[in-house]
Amino acid sequence: MNDSQKWLVLVVAAGAGWLVYLLAPILMPFAAGALLAYLTDPLADHLEAAGLKRTSAVVVVFVTVTLVAMLAIFFVLPMLEYQVGRFVDHLPIYAAWFNSVVVPWLRLKFGIQLKLGSLDQLVTLFGHYWQQAGGVAASVFESLSHSGAVLAAWLMNLLLIPVVTFYLLRDWDAMVAHIYDLLPRRYAANIARLAGEADGVLGAFLRGQFSVMLALCAIYTTGLWMVDLDLALLVGMIAGLVSFIPYMGAIVGVLSGCVAAVVQFGDIWSALPVLAVFGVGQLAEGMVLTPKLVGDRIGLHPVAVIFSILAGGQLFGFLGVLLALPVASVIMVLIRHVHALYKDSDLYGIPETVKEPLENAAAD
Repeated sequence: MNDSQKWLVLVVAAGAGWLVYLLAPILMPFAAGALLAYLTDPLADHLEAAGLKRTSAVVVVFVTVTLVAMLAIFFVLPMLEYQVGRFVDHLPIYAAWFNSVVVPWLRLKFGIQLKLGSLDQLVTLFGHYWQQAGGVAASVFESLSHSGAVLAAWLMNLLLIPVVTFYLLRDWDAMVAHIYDLLPRRYAANIARLAGEADGVLGAFLRGQFSVMLALCAIYTTGLWMVDLDLALLVGMIAGLVSFIPYMGAIVGVLSGCVAAVVQFGDIWSALPVLAVFGVGQLAEGMVLTPKLVGDRIGLHPVAVIFSILAGGQLFGFLGVLLALPVASVIMVLIRHVHALYKDSDLYGIPETVKEPLENAAAD
């Protein structure tokens, strides 16, 4: 590749990035549809390999995913909203417990003086705003209904996502093959290899880790429900959803679950069943879920995941959040490739004038 071609590639890449930045407000349904199509493409491939035509396989996958999403919306979301409301109603009890138990213990053990006189006011204010909003669904609907244009745009984006997902999923393999045919023949093999590595990283994280998160949500919620914790669904869902950060799900779940259990039952020993539930969940994650569903192909550090999501949201809003992990996986694969090239380059190699004394010293 000569200098003019390199400059052309840089200009095209910069122009594409600038175009994405300008079109970010309308690209959200297309990015969401592409992400959903990417996640569900292996299911369609399996059905196609089993004998179904591509369109029939896509219809089966699309209907199944739609039904699961509708069940989650109509059954899980109201239950979750109810438990959030229950938590808000019990905030004064949690605040009183914190002031009467935690604050004296910190003062006695560590000499820490906490002045939390405004805690009750904050709890009251938070509860007032929650009741005034009427819950999560009512709050979202109220904010959308203030502007007819905003509501229309929101509904249009919502309706576009399944349409885009269906057509992208139906033509996914053909589009990938067409993109490969457009690549310069000199670099097609290397680009395909890098794309395969990025697909392995991204697929392992998104599909595998998402499956682990859902499984942990089910394990934590079921276990906490079996020990009669009132906030079982809320604590279990939060702990499962943040489990993409190693140990963070267990830490958040144990802290919130133990506090909820102690406040609910009024006994410190009531935290032991909560600890047992999260212990079982951690064993299941470490010994079964992660090895089977994720494996060792992720390579995305938890800090890199968090930074990517925050950086994408800061630069491109919700579109950036959707594109953060795919872009991060590609960048990580490129960094690995550049690292390998650097290790094999003369820049990294030890000069002959330095190598010979080092070899002699090692021989001595």
